[in-house]
Amino acid sequence: MSLVLLDTNVVSYLFKGDTRSAAYASLLQSHRLAISFMTVAELFEWAITRKWGQTRLMRLEQTLATYIIIPADVELCRHWGGLRAQLQAAGRTIAPQDAWIGATALRHQLPLITHNPSDFQHIVGLEVRSIIQP
Repeated sequence: MSLVLLDTNVVSYLFKGDTRSAAYASLLQSHRLAISFMTVAELFEWAITRKWGQTRLMRLEQTLATYIIIPADVELCRHWGGLRAQLQAAGRTIAPQDAWIGATALRHQLPLITHNPSDFQHIVGLEVRSIIQP
């Protein structure tokens, strides 16, 4: 089974049982699922901001344990810095979180599954898969 990287929004849909998660089933089946350290950070930020209780936080941690979590390393930081510099030179902006997720996919040569393909459309060499057309 090949590995795919999930964007934070897709992980959130799966966690919440959002109806949009069913639309991604065909893109996820027969793959091992990975997430960036940045997705983990974003999910905890949302949980803390929304004052989730201990039970829901534990459920989040249990869910995160089912994914391969890709940590930051020096090479990933190099990809992130290069990506941000390249986009800035082209007059494009990208949120730092999206740049980390995009850089994670590039560094590990993984396709990215996202509900917001337009966030990643200017990243050269990134394979983006979505049910949404940019």
